[in-house]
Amino acid sequence: MAAAAIAAALGVTTLAACGTDDVRGAAGKSGEPAPKTVTLVSHDSFNASKEVLAEFTKQTGFTVKVLKSGDAGVAVNKEILTKGSPQGDVFFGVDNTLLSRALDNGIFVPYEAKGLDAVAAEAKLDKEHRVTPVDTGDICVNYDKKYFADKKLAPPQTFDDLAKPEYKDLLVVENPEKSSPGLGFLLGTAAQYGDEGWQDYWKKLKANGVKTVDSWELAYNQEFSGSAGGQKAKGDRPLVVSYASSPPVEVLYSEPQPKDAPTGVSTGTCFRQIEFAGLLNGAKNPEGGKALIDFLISKKFQEDMPLQMFVNPVTEGAQLPELFTKHGVVVDKPQTMAPEKIAEKRDQWIQSWSSLVLK
Repeated sequence: MAAAAIAAALGVTTLAACGTDDVRGAAGKSGEPAPKTVTLVSHDSFNASKEVLAEFTKQTGFTVKVLKSGDAGVAVNKEILTKGSPQGDVFFGVDNTLLSRALDNGIFVPYEAKGLDAVAAEAKLDKEHRVTPVDTGDICVNYDKKYFADKKLAPPQTFDDLAKPEYKDLLVVENPEKSSPGLGFLLGTAAQYGDEGWQDYWKKLKANGVKTVDSWELAYNQEFSGSAGGQKAKGDRPLVVSYASSPPVEVLYSEPQPKDAPTGVSTGTCFRQIEFAGLLNGAKNPEGGKALIDFLISKKFQEDMPLQMFVNPVTEGAQLPELFTKHGVVVDKPQTMAPEKIAEKRDQWIQSWSSLVLK
């Protein structure tokens, strides 16, 4: 999720997947050929290699056109506003923090993808198959290895650790009202401490000097001392809410690449995100859309995805690249939460958080 922003901060151009728009007619109209282009609407962090999208075209005859539509929350809201007359055929990038909002507004139609039986059971959150899981990622606190080594201080590993005196004034987080990782971290604390206990926990974090900024970009690339961007900006916070996949990104875009990642992950602070794709209600090319959803969970796409978007595959048998296995971490027990509970509590929790932390 963070790959595009990290790459931009390091001066690297990420590859955007796109195709020519040669739609010749709406599917189903008598006497007109079916569209040759399938349009994928996504958040801004979608990327895929040209070779993999060319393989999809070779297999199906459809060319993929990608329409990037802002961050995940903005992109979902645009589809809600255009329900029935969508911008494209498939939407990718709605995650479990926003899933109920999308489903309740009916922007998807059911489709059971071919190959779904090979997808991890815990990622299948919609029994009606309105959405298909495509990837997972973990929102976690990252730490600056050099800072803690120099201070001869063990980095924090759990939510409880972050509130301890030895980590005072070290943590920067994102505003959950404006930031996806900020929201994920808030949900992680609610899952850890419950409806009653999470506010007391945040009181402790506030007393311990937690700093809040509006975006991941500001937190990671300005305030965090462990990232390449943060070092250039002379950031002084060695703890930041980011992703479990951030250390491999730091290695990939460093020149020369270091033997070890300069940042680590506090694995006891993680919240699991699951991203989905769905066939849009009113799609002009539903057959192309179905073929694309099938392809998104194919081994070919799933193995390409980690180094394009820095997320984990959901399809069994898909292999992670060496960069991930060497520099990434496996989060065995991330915090999770049912989409229904997120939908019920999200706005209330954000409002309470704002009153508690920002005032």
